[in-house]
Amino acid sequence: MLKPRAVERGDRIAIVAPASPFERKEFERGVVELERLGFDPAFDQRVFARRGYVAGEAATRAAAIAEAWRDRSVAAVMVARGGYGSVQVLPHLAVDEARQARKAFIGYSDVTSVLSFLTIQCGLTCFHGPSVAGCLGRGTTGYDPESLVRAITCPEPLGVVGAPTLEALRPGEAGGVLLGGTLTQLVASLGTPFAFDPPPGHVLLVDEVGERPYRLDRMLTQLALAGILGRAVAIVFGELPGCDEPGGAPTARAAIADVLRDFPGPVLYGLPTGHTTMPALTIPLGVRARVVGAARPEFIIEESAVEG
Repeated sequence: MLKPRAVERGDRIAIVAPASPFERKEFERGVVELERLGFDPAFDQRVFARRGYVAGEAATRAAAIAEAWRDRSVAAVMVARGGYGSVQVLPHLAVDEARQARKAFIGYSDVTSVLSFLTIQCGLTCFHGPSVAGCLGRGTTGYDPESLVRAITCPEPLGVVGAPTLEALRPGEAGGVLLGGTLTQLVASLGTPFAFDPPPGHVLLVDEVGERPYRLDRMLTQLALAGILGRAVAIVFGELPGCDEPGGAPTARAAIADVLRDFPGPVLYGLPTGHTTMPALTIPLGVRARVVGAARPEFIIEESAVEG
């Protein structure tokens, strides 16, 4: 995997809106938070565009990303929010341009479409991390500053990623390149030129929000039938908020445990990244990770995602 250059304090971080529009006040609070961390947020009026449920025309949204890649004064790219629409920009992005830019790209949720493009199609590491509006806009209750800053600035592995909510659904120990994101986007990509097509031996990261247990079952079953789960040596699930049945049962955890009852590797559940009720951790994608399914489960990032 090709790695972006490490970001430094004082560097410009371009903010783009590849998906849905957002609340202006949340965005402004997020910009202030990014400045508080020591970075220089950069954006133009295109980020505020609206076209129904997306943030402007797809070509315009993609152009903002491409221009940030080409702009030598920009060190990294962060998304304004998720929602829907990122998949629309993919046909307008160039693999060679992304690889030549080698810039950290940070986002989650619907932006999984771009994260998957970067890791699978471009062979670049990137970051399953916070958005400006929503996450950074809520301050340290919405995201984890330490993991964000370390992940994009430090050319060393994050190491053990601790979380009190993490538990093992399946035992074992395995390691490989960490890939994945929000389940809905991973499944929706199948059968397209931008399909989530990970190599054998990968560790699969699965995030999701507001999808009832039978829908989680359906999507995981589709990944299994498509051969994706068969290539994974371990799976790490996020917290999956709002995914239990309204009456309380079955739970998302129970549905996942049932679908994966014969999975041969370790399965962890409850990592607070992406959609979470806790401060969201920034997790690099495209780097080696190790998963230990035990009474005291461990999730370890063994490789840096940036180069000094």
